Amino acid sequence: MINNVDFEGFRYHQPLPDFYKSDNPLNPKRKISDDLLLELNELAKKYNFSGTSYAKLSDEFKKEFNIDFDNVIIFRLLIGKDLIRMESSKEKGKLMDIEFQEYGIHIYELADFLRKNGFQADLIHPLDDKLSLRAIAMQSRDCIITRSNICLFKEGVHNGFFMIHTSIDNLPLKSENDMLWVKEFCSTCGVCIKSCPEDAFDDNEKILRKVCTAHKEGCSDCILKCPFFKRGYDKVKRRYDRMKVGEKNE
Repeated sequence: MINNVDFEGFRYHQPLPDFYKSDNPLNPKRKISDDLLLELNELAKKYNFSGTSYAKLSDEFKKEFNIDFDNVIIFRLLIGKDLIRMESSKEKGKLMDIEFQEYGIHIYELADFLRKNGFQADLIHPLDDKLSLRAIAMQSRDCIITRSNICLFKEGVHNGFFMIHTSIDNLPLKSENDMLWVKEFCSTCGVCIKSCPEDAFDDNEKILRKVCTAHKEGCSDCILKCPFFKRGYDKVKRRYDRMKVGEKNE
């Protein structure tokens, strides 16, 4: 295990730290067994990742984002609610960064697990400005981008994720995204944008990263006000379904 004290972690505009304990195999395997994939997921749960998603990138997508890999495993995590509820400050920003880095320690162990079992596995830089990780996450059909530009998975809007691209071709991919209704719901809500203390959205509701203080001071107002944080995905979905039924009966 990597020692927390020695782990310098991920930094913007810096190369990935090299904390792999194993090298990629010269002739990586392309197929993974159900049992080994289950073992990988259990290891992720041990490290408190909230779930695992899988993406197969299309040729069009790879060309658009200048990507040369196909298969991606997404390890999802939930930021602690007590931390989310803290008042914005530089100290909160540091605490959020520490929590993120602690998960980063284990992502190398998950990559090493795959390498030791004969698969190519490389971490995608989680802070790479040139690569849209949200766009890759959407390829999993396991999430949706909210109006405030947050990547929502069913377990919560207060999430983050790490990604590993791999040689595994037979990942259990979803055929469709059952969260597309969220776009319509968000279009009728907008509380995240209206309540932003920094007015960090332009006239087209695009986030102004230089104005947003989420990374510097851990501002979480858009998350705190979001119905998916306050009520949870399932309750919001039930309320939405009742609303649609009411509209049909009018």
